[in-house]
Amino acid sequence: MRQFEIQENDSGQRLDRFLQKVLPALPKGAVYKAIRTKHIKINKKRCTPDQRLMPGDMVTLFLPDTLLYPESAPVPKSEPEFLQAPDQLDILFENEQLLLVSKPVGLVVHCDNRQTPDTLINRVLHYLYKTGAYHPEAEQSFTPALCNRLDRNTGGIVIAAKTASALREINRLIRENRIHKTYLCITVGIPKQPSAVLHAWHKKSDTHNTVTIRDTKAEGFQEIITGYRTLAQHNSFALLSVHLITGRTHQIRAHLAHMGTPLLGDNKYGNGKANRAAHCKYQQLWAYQLEFNPEENSCLSDLSGLCVHTAPPPFVTKRFPDVSLQNI
Repeated sequence: MRQFEIQENDSGQRLDRFLQKVLPALPKGAVYKAIRTKHIKINKKRCTPDQRLMPGDMVTLFLPDTLLYPESAPVPKSEPEFLQAPDQLDILFENEQLLLVSKPVGLVVHCDNRQTPDTLINRVLHYLYKTGAYHPEAEQSFTPALCNRLDRNTGGIVIAAKTASALREINRLIRENRIHKTYLCITVGIPKQPSAVLHAWHKKSDTHNTVTIRDTKAEGFQEIITGYRTLAQHNSFALLSVHLITGRTHQIRAHLAHMGTPLLGDNKYGNGKANRAAHCKYQQLWAYQLEFNPEENSCLSDLSGLCVHTAPPPFVTKRFPDVSLQNI
């Protein structure tokens, strides 16, 4: 028999997903069968796989150790991988639930095919571990996590949740467009209108890390909405502030390229000749500002009206040094 007492950071999730986290070697089929045959109970009562856990719940498994901990299961490492990453972060805001950091260009947010331990999430975990905000040995199913992603070569604000409730709430606020994201970018070409709200349709390739944009609805395409304002222009380049109303893969890069003004330095959707002439090897795109607008009954209601921004990105100070970024 094995028992788990549900802690605050375990609560709110489904029973089956909790068990997959705390007992990763236990086959999913065995989990559902054990629940169906009453070999897994919550508070000594029959339960269902989708039952939401509450703090203080007692989950009991009447299963043999050979099923819970098979010999073939990988042996946990003595030292967490995140300790191999630096603990230095450019912190913009921190409270008991959230950490907002500025990600530098060139750093991946999660481990990719290069398998480097130096990722943004590992830096965040190392920092939280060092400051005492994260105790891996005390957690059963939760690990602090990033709430939004940026490409390797896009810098700017990333939100990290320090608690499970904050993670769920930030994800909801992002889905409901209650966290307003403003990006800065440089385009090759000047937009025809000084400002606009663009509507289009977006589809991500199933086999390649690219997206297709079209002006009319089609099967498999999802609507995207991108707002922009031209802050300055010089020669054939424009500095834009971009407001994401929807947030799809490569939305800014692909949408601006679709309207004829690709990002400077974008080697996937951009103008190769212009990029080479400007000696620009990566997209000039930066997640500059976040503004929070939670409801009064939100567990993050104290963040209402909070507006956080980074320092001006290097490509702005280099190419548009006289532009003011106030009130963008």
